[in-house]
Formats: sequence, C-alpha cells, structure tokens
Amino acid sequence: MAKSLVIVESPAKAKTINKFLGSKFVVKSSVGHIKDLPIKELGVEIEKGFEPKYVPIKGKTKIIKELKSAAAKADEIFLAPDPDREGEAIAWHIASELNGDKQIFRVTFNEITKQAVLEAFNHVRKIDQAKVDAQQARRILDRLVGYKISPLLWKYIRTRLSAGRVQSVALKLICDRERERLAFKPDEYWSITANLHADQPPDFKAELLKTDGKKAEVKNEAQAKSIVAELEKADFIVESVTRKEKKRHPVPPFITSTLQQEASRHFGFGAKRTMIIAQQLYEGIALGETGQVGLITYMRTDSTRVASIAITKVREYIAKTFGEKYLPPNPNFYRSAKSAQEAHEAIRPTMLEFPPEAIAQYLDPSQLKLYSLIWKRFLASQMESAVYDTVQVDISAGRHILRANGSVLIFDGFLAVYMEKEDSETNGADKEKQDGDSKDMLIPPLSEKQKIELLSLVPEQHFTKPPARFTEASLVRELERLGIGRPSTYATIMSKIEDRNYTYKDGKALVPTELGFVVTDVLVRDFPEIVDVKFTAEMENELDEIEEKRKNWRDVLKEFYVPFERDLKKASNDMRVADVPTDEKCEACGNPMIQKWSRKGGWFLACTKYPECKQTKSISVSGDGKRTVQEKKHLDEMCPECGKPLVERQSRYGKFIACTGFPKCRYIKKDKAEVPCPREGCDGKIVRKIGKGRRGFYACTKYPECTFTAANLSDIETAKTSESESDSPE
Repeated sequence: MAKSLVIVESPAKAKTINKFLGSKFVVKSSVGHIKDLPIKELGVEIEKGFEPKYVPIKGKTKIIKELKSAAAKADEIFLAPDPDREGEAIAWHIASELNGDKQIFRVTFNEITKQAVLEAFNHVRKIDQAKVDAQQARRILDRLVGYKISPLLWKYIRTRLSAGRVQSVALKLICDRERERLAFKPDEYWSITANLHADQPPDFKAELLKTDGKKAEVKNEAQAKSIVAELEKADFIVESVTRKEKKRHPVPPFITSTLQQEASRHFGFGAKRTMIIAQQLYEGIALGETGQVGLITYMRTDSTRVASIAITKVREYIAKTFGEKYLPPNPNFYRSAKSAQEAHEAIRPTMLEFPPEAIAQYLDPSQLKLYSLIWKRFLASQMESAVYDTVQVDISAGRHILRANGSVLIFDGFLAVYMEKEDSETNGADKEKQDGDSKDMLIPPLSEKQKIELLSLVPEQHFTKPPARFTEASLVRELERLGIGRPSTYATIMSKIEDRNYTYKDGKALVPTELGFVVTDVLVRDFPEIVDVKFTAEMENELDEIEEKRKNWRDVLKEFYVPFERDLKKASNDMRVADVPTDEKCEACGNPMIQKWSRKGGWFLACTKYPECKQTKSISVSGDGKRTVQEKKHLDEMCPECGKPLVERQSRYGKFIACTGFPKCRYIKKDKAEVPCPREGCDGKIVRKIGKGRRGFYACTKYPECTFTAANLSDIETAKTSESESDSPE
C-alpha cells in the first residue's frame, strides 16, 4: 500500500517526527542541502541574469536516488526542512529532483512536538518562491564576492585566503577596534573614598562627587593630596537622603544572537558550538522510555514572539512552582527588531514537563548547560520584576560633595530563576568602577543635617582603559546592532575569520593577526563597499525585501554587480599590499628601506634600490601589535672569501651566518656538527643543508663521493655506533 512521504533535512529530526505521524507516513532525510553551486567554477551565468548552475553536492547522489525511489512509491510528498530561507531552498532543490505528477506540499513547524507537527500537516502550503529567491540572492552574492576577490588575495597576498561579504566586515570591525587600542593613550585620574561612621551601624563609604558645585576631576597625585588635606579638616554633614523603590525588569526569551552571547558569557561556548548543541536539542534527544523528544523551538530566529499557548502554560508553571506573587497580572510581551521574521518564535522549551533536573541523565554536560540556560531564561521572561529599595546620600565636606549609593533587594522576582551576565570587559575609555558606586552597599539610617564621623580617606590612582577587544559575544551583538548578517550566519562568520588565520583568541578576546590587518587594508582600499557597514546592512535589508516580494532578486544582484565589477577591474591590475616608508637606512648602500609584505606571510624591510641591492631585515610583531626591526648580530669573525665581517641573519627557516658583503659575496658559514662522518674510510665532516620543501638535514662535505645523510644529530650518533659494531667480531 502506498504511503505519504515526508522529507526532512536531518536524520535526528526524521527520527523524532516519525513517531508522531503513524504508519501511513514514511520519513526520509536529505542530510542537509542536496544541491549547491559547483566548487570548481563560479557557477553563475552573469550575462543570463545571474542564472545559478546547481549541481548535486559531492556524496549526495546516493541520497537523491533513494529519495526519488521513495517518492515514486508515495501518493503524496511533504517537504519539511527547517522554517527559514535555507530550509525553503532545501525543499525547492528536493522538489526539483522529484520528477513526476505527484503532489508536493511544504510543511513547517517551529517546534518538534506531536501537537505542533500534526497541526502543521493540517496547514500545508506550496513552496514559498520569494523565500527561495532571497536565499538564492544571498548565495549568489556570497559566491560572487568569494570567487571574484579570493583569487586576487591568493595572487598578491597569500594562497588559501578568502574574502566574504559579511565576514570581511566583521574582520574590519575587529581590526578597527585593535587600532583604536594601539592608538589609545591612557589618562590618569584619582578617586577619593571616605570611610564614614554614623550613629548607627554599619559603617559605609562615599565617593568624592563635586567640588565647588562642579563635577570633581582629580587628575594627579598633587591634586588628590590637596583635596585629602581639605577633607581631613572639614565637617561631614548629610545634605540630602533620597529613597526610592526601583524595579529591574526581566529580559526577553532568547533569540539566536542573545543565546550565542549568553552561552559565551556563562560557559565560554563559541557561536558554532552553541548552534551545534541547540540543533541537537531542537531535533530531538532520546529520553528513555519517552523516546525522541524535541526539547526546544527552532534555534535560528530573530523574533521574541511566544505562542499564546506557551505563555499560558508557563504562567501556570510559575504560579504553581514559585507562587502567585512571582506572576505578573498580565503576560510580558517584548518588542522584536524591525527586521525580525515574526512568523518564528523565540527560543524556548517545547514542554515544561521536562525541567532540566528531570532529564539531566539523558543529556551530555554541554546539552544540559544550554538547555538549562534556555529553560531559565524563558521562565524568567514571564515572571515579575525584581524590586530594590535604593538610597542615595549626598554629604557636604567644605566645598566638596561626596555621594554614597546603596540598595537592598526586597523582592527577587525573576532573579529567583535567572540573571543575565555582562561582558567582563569595560567598553571605551570608561573609568573603573569604584567602591562608592556599589549598588548593594548597606547604608545606615541617616537624616538631613546629621553630622557624620570621618574614619579615613583613601585616594587611589587610576587610568582610563582602551576600548575592549571584541569577544564572539560582543561581536555578534555589534553585528546585530548594525543590521549585518542574520541568525543563520553568525556562527559561520566566527569560524571563518579564525580558520583563515585572520584572528586568534586571547582568552575570549578576538585579536587580529598581521594577515588579518593586511587583508582588511587591501579590501578597504580596493573594495570599499564590500567592507562598508552601511552598504552591507542595506544589502541585508534588500534580501528581506526580496522575501517580502517587494524587490526582484535579479535586479538586486545587478545593482550590486555593476559597481563591484568596476572595482574588480581596477584591483585585478595590481592588488598588492602597499609598501610603507620607514626611517631605516640600508646597511649595504645607505638608501632608505621600506616595509614590505612577504607572500609567505609577515612584514620585512627591503632596500628601495632592489633589485640592485637585495639587503633585507626581519620584523617581529609583539603581542600588543608593535613591530620591531630585528637587527643583525655582527660577529667578531671575518669572511674567509672576501675578508668582510660576518653577521648573524634570520630567515623563516632559522638563523644562519653570512657575509655582510652580500650580494657580491654569497658566503654562508656551514653549520658543522661536532662529529666526523660515520662512514668507514671517509674523512669528511657533517654539515647542515636545506633540501626539498626547505627542510633541514645533515650530510657529508664529501658529497657526491660520500652519500651519507641524517635527519638530525642523534641519527648521526646512531649511525656511528652501528658502523663500529659492524666492525667488531661476534
């Protein structure tokens, strides 16, 4: 008997929904995309309206054949990949392969639960061509940028590099921030803290706030000492006491970007790792006898919307678990970004009957951490605000005003479940947080005109700090703020800039490499629009307009390609890294030296009279980005061929000793080992040589008469022992 065929993109997802649909359905998986643009060619016919050439992905031929076979036996076909542009494109490609007269329906759901899946099959639709076109446009844009610019980077900078429409903007943000840090000059400032005692405990602290009615700015130690001397003689009198009740409101449920940020802050998870774990939770986890269960809603979303039935259930859970006082009179609603796809929901647990502690045994440690985070954030988003009793006290001391701030938590509200973390780094040249700013400091009962006893004064030196480096969390937040990229792209961006050696991690901080700086500078010079924040954000908006049927995808590509092609033609002539003038003088001829980029990677100094003078110097780069010229070490030894001094040089293969008369004298001192050649009857010495692949090895000076070689010195000793043993009688 023929059955209905359901095709999803993931084997885990297929396993989860299979149990919901019953015996009349067969569920198959495409294992992701089945077709894409070809790897070894552009795959876009620009002259034919940017027509893409899709081919089966390597390794997918067998899967396509199996899907066709299953489709031939089915009465109806339901395509159920993920509910976003990528999922729509996967469905479209599958449909294009399933030839025949069978009815093909598109099915989408935001969570993989029985109720959601069965409901989705009652509301099937056709493939949304506008979504497909938006995905096609993004894919072709990325292909044009990647396949047109990357070969130029290979030619002029280094092989195996890549440029990307969004990745290059992200890299520029990191490089710009690093340059701000390198150019930053710290300013000195001083804080003055008074330790005070009132009639009742506890003792408390107050910070210097104003002097002569203006904001106090203590810029050096002399000023600080002068003010301390004044304060020591002054009477401390309470000027005002302001008490208020303040509320701290809960945060929205997760969207993709905020989940990635919080997973980084709480657990140190990278964006890619977070999305892999979230995908597992979404597609389904085996929960013992319960079977496969999709634990969270779809994890690629920019909407904070929550289904009304889910709000009803979580409010019931909160009232039952925490009590009515933790439940607001009405549900909390949160505003999404303008570009958000409101058809999606926020990331939330699918079923509240599976709290983290109840299913911990079925989750690995990473899954449990992320699921607990999503669970707590969702509960907290529908709970009451936290309430603080705050007090602000201004205290006069002569011509100075000091301020003490304090607060007491009187109702924890949503904080009983969840507290959002902040990046550990301070932003900009913000001043360090001072003790007197502590919001949870207890302050005794005080009244106006009350005299306070001064216990001590603590002047402390500080310096303004440079802008913090981006972390994955803060970079995702910045990209989202600028409107660059979308939920499905953030993890890929983070992976690419690190995989290409454009950045590395110092703790959580993203630090650009010299290569990252070079690539960014070249792209800024030759392809300014590609790395322009506003231009890239506008392209994202145009992709959204394609999905909303307000723009034609081919027109958008044409508008992009005309100026892009112009820049390509200019860059193709010479995209080399610009030389940088320096104050260094050539040791050999006295002419100026310039800083050049080596295609093997790294900066070096070269004589401006090249090729007549081939003198060079190495440059090292320290952790703080400073470049230092590596001076040659002159030796108290003369060249045996021309009599000029010898010098120790540095190449990428290590140190070597050569003549200062280079290039006229090409003498290089041989690196001799301390052992003679171990071959019987050979009176040669062992020297270090460079072979194919620039690998060092040891060989005899009597070559070709003696062909002895060794990879290292220990092999020479072994060979020497073997030779002597072979001569001894048994």
